[in-house]
Amino acid sequence: MAFEELPKEDWYNVLNAEPSDSLAELKRKYQKLVLLYHPDKQNADVPAGEVEARKQRFIEIDRAWKILGNEETKKEYDLQRREHELTEVLPVDAQVSFQDMAWNCNNQCYSLICRCGGNYTISKNEAEDVSLVCCDTCSLVIEILR
Repeated sequence: MAFEELPKEDWYNVLNAEPSDSLAELKRKYQKLVLLYHPDKQNADVPAGEVEARKQRFIEIDRAWKILGNEETKKEYDLQRREHELTEVLPVDAQVSFQDMAWNCNNQCYSLICRCGGNYTISKNEAEDVSLVCCDTCSLVIEILR
């Protein structure tokens, strides 16, 4: 599942979870919220407006679980979330072509030397998904162009 841009809501917040939570913990939090907001579990005395709000909340919870409950979509979401955080916090220092990065056979990663002497490093698995990379010794960030 591709995420063109991050949604307004943070899927972890929807589940009252943290990115560091295990899959089992995410599932437990999801199940707790589903029981609370499931349309079939609502009291008959709930006002009509609140019924619709709870239904929408239930739909959000379900969407969050569909993304965070799957290892692949969770990984992709986490990468995009991290990239979004980096662009909000750290300005991009330079744009670098992916071909300018060197392959390191020993560490199985791509790297580029930073002007501070540190390295911008991404693993082979991350190379296709990541476009922003932080230096391992300073606060500089590069954007990788493909």
